[in-house]
Amino acid sequence: MAPIPDPMLRVDLAGMPLATPVILAAGTAGVLDEMSEQLDLARVGALVTKSITPEPREGNAAWRVWPTTVGMLNAIGLANPGIDAFMRDHAPRAAGLPCRVIGSIAGFSVEDYTRVASAFDTCEGIVGAELNVSCPNVHGGVEFGSEPGLLGELVARVRAELKNTKLLVKLPPVTTPAPHSIVDLARAAIDAGADALCLCNTTPAMAIDVRTRQPVLGNTTGGLSGAAVHAQAVKIVYDVYRLVARDAGVPIVGIGGVTGWTDAAELILAGATAVEVGTALFADPRAPIKIARGLGKWAQTQGVSNISELTGRVEA
Repeated sequence: MAPIPDPMLRVDLAGMPLATPVILAAGTAGVLDEMSEQLDLARVGALVTKSITPEPREGNAAWRVWPTTVGMLNAIGLANPGIDAFMRDHAPRAAGLPCRVIGSIAGFSVEDYTRVASAFDTCEGIVGAELNVSCPNVHGGVEFGSEPGLLGELVARVRAELKNTKLLVKLPPVTTPAPHSIVDLARAAIDAGADALCLCNTTPAMAIDVRTRQPVLGNTTGGLSGAAVHAQAVKIVYDVYRLVARDAGVPIVGIGGVTGWTDAAELILAGATAVEVGTALFADPRAPIKIARGLGKWAQTQGVSNISELTGRVEA
């Protein structure tokens, strides 16, 4: 059994106390706790479930995952057992896990999202709900993450369903101001009741087999993750933190290319309270432990009593 995480790493994410700021990202650690076979979950702050929809989904045709030079493409297509099977077969184990559990919600209509949110809110072991409004691997459903008005309406409706559960909103990696900037979307989510922001989902991308001249992914396009998107994620977290989240008192979960502790530290300095690790798990299931250990040693060199004191402390 690995030792208990360094107390210096304890953070508060929108009222959810975490043993470390390192979280297992949605869709990379199984439906719920499958990663426990490879990783001591007491060594991470939280895990995010697979994105759950009202009805079961088989997902996209193969290939669903494809390596790139500096990252990974995926087009899983929200494959999941559906909310009824999740609540029956998986949710009862959540309360017994040694880390916090955040349920990921996906859908194609407001009613889809509110149905899953309502179910999650009845589960004692699910402390947070991550609203996935930005999955690039399905047709439809992502419109909520592209227009502030639609996003605000959705967040408000889901917020009304969550009496016991914190609401985290996972936004797309918007890098240009037209027609709506990432700050516009972040502000809309906060104004509608988001307790935290998750920045960001994967970047739409594709790869082509030059021999067959066919797309390598069964869905043609998918989401790019890993080292290729890290610098972009740092910039997005930096902008949202300075321009809206800091003054609103809404924490950020930084997501994108966290393969080592320095990547996590960059996101924290840019404005993140916690970080999610996803692609790195495919190469090394113990990566979150190594990242947390590195963060603890780094925080000690920075003259702080807790790593949360380093959030947003880039000297720019």
